[in-house]
Amino acid sequence: MNPKSVIERRIRTAERGLLDLSHRIHAHPELAFQEIRASDWVAQQLSEAGFEVQHGCYGLPTAVRATVGSGPLHIAICAEYDALPEIGHACGHNVIAAAAVGAGLGLAGLADDLGMKITVLGTPAEEGGGGKVLMLERGAFDGLDAAMMVHPAAVEMAAMPGSAVSMFDVSYRGTPAHAGAYPERGVNAADAMTVAQVAIGLMRQQTTTADRIQGIVTEAGSAANIIPSASRGRWIVRSDTLEALAPLTARVQRCFEAGALATGCELSIAPTGPDYADMRPDPGLLALYRANAEALGRTFPDLPGGAAVGAATDMGNVSHAVPAIHPMLGLDCAPSVNHQPEFTAACVTPAADRAVLDGAIAMAWTAADLAATSPCVWRVGDDG
Repeated sequence: MNPKSVIERRIRTAERGLLDLSHRIHAHPELAFQEIRASDWVAQQLSEAGFEVQHGCYGLPTAVRATVGSGPLHIAICAEYDALPEIGHACGHNVIAAAAVGAGLGLAGLADDLGMKITVLGTPAEEGGGGKVLMLERGAFDGLDAAMMVHPAAVEMAAMPGSAVSMFDVSYRGTPAHAGAYPERGVNAADAMTVAQVAIGLMRQQTTTADRIQGIVTEAGSAANIIPSASRGRWIVRSDTLEALAPLTARVQRCFEAGALATGCELSIAPTGPDYADMRPDPGLLALYRANAEALGRTFPDLPGGAAVGAATDMGNVSHAVPAIHPMLGLDCAPSVNHQPEFTAACVTPAADRAVLDGAIAMAWTAADLAATSPCVWRVGDDG
């Protein structure tokens, strides 16, 4: 029998459990590195399907590694399950997790026959913390021939144009004083943050269209009649590539140094996680996935000028080390887009449920295509 028919039948047979997994994760959002229930549900479902499961691996309590098969072709399918503060699963990681589990279930009974080893990796903290980067550094992706995942979005995209990202916290320390009686005795930490923000705003006209600089102030004083002695903020810098990101980040951090210099405050800058690399999808692997997604009836509209410019993922770091893809599954929910409350709602609709099943089948079919194709053909992609 055609292995793709077997794969599809296995996934559709598991439909109720996969959609229940997606909806449960959505209903119980957990932040980065706190995905206790989600990671447990993923591990449990894979264990029941015959996978050899490690839960709490690579020094990360919510990381999962589930493996089946012993063939020479080793493929990883990545699951994400962390949510965003306040707006829950507004990036649809519930769909990602369920689709990854579904792809694993579809391949589980065929892995040895196809000459494959399948590993489903539960990767925490994509929204901040870089779980995949930590797992990459600790050997989770060693020896792989390919890695893949899918991600929901407003529209279908074969390849997400992922940027490189640096994330860090900024804090200033000044001196408190009575703002009315003795203001001259104070060193104003809120002013230091304001100077830095103004400098960054002026700097933006000398950045490229692909550059993004974002931040929030999380503390800037507690009473209007006290000179603020502390201010804090969280910042993100994005650019096309890691090579372009480094000098841009240095320029931004000099703006914070200007705030300290102007006010006399002490400055501290601390990374909140590893840098995310730009996403470099493998062209050969991407072509196989797209053909399989189209065979399921999914269509890829032309998006002039690209889409999701400035979005980022720690899958980018994986793509620099292993042939990888990160296609986007359209939920037909425009104008709602990722990281909006409306997108949270879209991630448990019938369109999202279809995306779980289509994503699982398309990834599993792509793995089967790899098994039927010489590695020397698909790994070189369009470069020959």
